[in-house]
Amino acid sequence: MQQLMRALAGLWLAAFCAMVLAQGRELPDFTRLVEEQGNAVVNISTTQAVRRPGPGAVPQVPGIEDEEMLEFFRRFIPRPPGPGQGPGPGRPESRSLGSGFIISPDGYILTNAHVVEGADEINVKLTDKRDFKAKVIGADRRTDVALIKIEGTGLPVVKFGDPNKLKVGEWVVAIGSPFGFENTVTAGIVSAKGRSLPQENFVPFIQTDVAINPGNSGGPLFNLRGEVVGVNSQIYSRTGGFMGLSFAIPADVALDIQKQLRENGRVARGRIGVVIQEVTRDLATSFGLDRPRGALVNSVEKGSPADKAGVEATDIITGFNGKAVESSSDLPRMVGSTRPGSHATLDVWRKGQTRKLSVTVGELQEDRVASRDAPRPKPQAEAPANRLGIVVAELTAEQKSQLKLSNGLVVTEVRPDAKAEVRKGDVLLMMVHKGQHTELKSVEQFNKLLAGLDKNAVITLQVRRGESVAFVTISGMTDKG
Repeated sequence: MQQLMRALAGLWLAAFCAMVLAQGRELPDFTRLVEEQGNAVVNISTTQAVRRPGPGAVPQVPGIEDEEMLEFFRRFIPRPPGPGQGPGPGRPESRSLGSGFIISPDGYILTNAHVVEGADEINVKLTDKRDFKAKVIGADRRTDVALIKIEGTGLPVVKFGDPNKLKVGEWVVAIGSPFGFENTVTAGIVSAKGRSLPQENFVPFIQTDVAINPGNSGGPLFNLRGEVVGVNSQIYSRTGGFMGLSFAIPADVALDIQKQLRENGRVARGRIGVVIQEVTRDLATSFGLDRPRGALVNSVEKGSPADKAGVEATDIITGFNGKAVESSSDLPRMVGSTRPGSHATLDVWRKGQTRKLSVTVGELQEDRVASRDAPRPKPQAEAPANRLGIVVAELTAEQKSQLKLSNGLVVTEVRPDAKAEVRKGDVLLMMVHKGQHTELKSVEQFNKLLAGLDKNAVITLQVRRGESVAFVTISGMTDKG
């Protein structure tokens, strides 16, 4: 019996060891990837004229406030030469370090726009220690992609993969020059796909936990097949160093940008002329939509492609050119990647029905910033607070002319217990409830609408603030005004 027990224990131990070894073999080995693709990754340094700091000034690094990180920079990263050591009086230089990768044997290199922005001179260093001067072919600040060129032949190049086939949890590898340490290899997994970042509407970022630090910018993100699937661009950090959140520009986006930069020296983007916002669950309920999806149109620019196509404020765009718009952030990407002058179809949810509209895409010229200095309407005679806990008044003829509105109610007071997240001076244009859209024309009309609602009703108000228009959802009413 003891011999049998020993035999079973031995078999169990053997099986356990085999399982451990099998699991060990499943861990990725990056050595071949680095050997085959690392030679195509380059170190980029730039110089530009700057104002020399005064005597005794402490060297600073933009965007980095942590003292330990600053001390690291002061000790280990080359700084501009001191007085008498630079290129000449009145022309000191600053050096920035970044990364890039060669995409053609004749020397075209992809990197980030912010790596080469404002540079007077760009220097590229290969892994075999050869140095080249580079010129900028073009840069696109909206996607942070730049194409530069060095004079060479037979240079090593990367191969590209399809970022759309990436899966969350998949292993990825970055090669770059963090803090100036050339050809540093770091690895991690894909944390998420299609991330939207503030002020970055045209890039569906790949989020990873790969260690990315200053100097990695512009370097490649590889999958385990040794294919470039992204361009490392940004990190989320409170110190300036890596904190586990890194973002890469998908390779297909970068390739499309570089193609336009190479052919035209600039990037042409589509636009249709709408201001949009995300559709929340409450908004979907108010507009009678089956679930939160699409992009809610706050306003339509007069004379724009959307205006000519018949798009209206309060429409919810649920599809563009046959592709579903699940989030409001999807629409700018889809429209922006469409060539100006081409025809596209819009799927629009309007008053409980889906409609198809045809639009001729225009060209995005420049960023538009809504003015914060627009005059606010002056209140007329006040009325008692309504079931939302706000006081509203009708616009005067002068105010309607000034604001170019035919109707609307101005908020003159917001009580502490107000249900609506509005401010004094806001103009209420429309109320939406269960898919019904009602333009607000008088205080009496608005208060009657509110009085007829159930205590737990969900409504949406179209609100104008300055030159911006947005939708505000309110859940529940007070018992009385």
